Amino acid sequence: MNKLEGKVAIITGGASGIGEATAHLFAKHGARAVVIADIQDELGKNLSSTIGLHRCTYIHCDVSDEAQVKSLVDSTVAIYGQLDVMFSNAGIISKSNQTIVDLDMDQFEDLFSVNVRGMAVCLKHAGRSMVEKKVKGVIICSGSVLGRLAVAQHTDYCVSKHAVVALMKSASKQLGEHGIRVNSVSPSVVATPLMCNMLEKEAAEVEKYVEPFTSLKGVVLKAEDVAEAVLFLASESGFITGHDLAVDGGFTG
Repeated sequence: MNKLEGKVAIITGGASGIGEATAHLFAKHGARAVVIADIQDELGKNLSSTIGLHRCTYIHCDVSDEAQVKSLVDSTVAIYGQLDVMFSNAGIISKSNQTIVDLDMDQFEDLFSVNVRGMAVCLKHAGRSMVEKKVKGVIICSGSVLGRLAVAQHTDYCVSKHAVVALMKSASKQLGEHGIRVNSVSPSVVATPLMCNMLEKEAAEVEKYVEPFTSLKGVVLKAEDVAEAVLFLASESGFITGHDLAVDGGFTG
C-alpha cells in the first residue's frame, strides 16, 4: 500500500474528478506530499484539508499562464525539496459541439491554451526541475480516447488530445536521457463534474450514455479506475515510457 512512499507529487486539475481521485490514491499509497493545483479554490482547499494539511497543499494555478506553472513547480521544490511525480491533468472541454465548418477560433484558442499550451508548460517546468535536481521522476499526461480516434464532433477537443499524445512522446524521448519517464493515460468518458456539465446530464445519465462504448458489459468506468492507471504509471511501470495507456474497456482496441 506504499507504492509512492516518500514521493512528492503535483496534480494539476486536482480539485475534482480524476484529479481528486488520484490525490486520494497517492496519499493512500504513502506519498510524502501531494500538491493540488487548480483554479477551483474552495474545492482545492477542502480536498487538501480532507487529505491532511501536513501532507497535502493546495496552490492556485491556471496552467494557461506559464508563470503560474513555473511558480507551482518552484514552490513545491522549495517546500518539499524535490518533485518526483507530475500528473498533468488539467483540461477543459469545448463549450459547444463544433465541427470543422463552424469552428469558433476564439473558443479553439481558449481550449488549446489549457489542453495543449498548459500541458506543454507543465512538461517543460516539471522536466526542468527533475533534470536540475537529478531526480529520475515520472510525468503523466491526461489524454483521452479522442486522442486516438477521429470524431464527427468536438473537433477542437479531439485535436487537442491528439496533440497531448505527441507532446508526451516527444518529451519521453528528450527526458529519457535523464532517466525521467513520460507517459499518458487516456480514458473513455467518465462522469466527472466537467463531463456532466458539458453533456448537461446527471452522472447516472452520463454512465448510461457511454454504456455502448465498451467491451466490458455491466462495468462502468469511474474516476477511481483512471486514478489506479495513473498510480501504475507513477510507480510500478519502471521500464514504460512514451506510452499512451488506454483506460477504455476495449473501446479503441
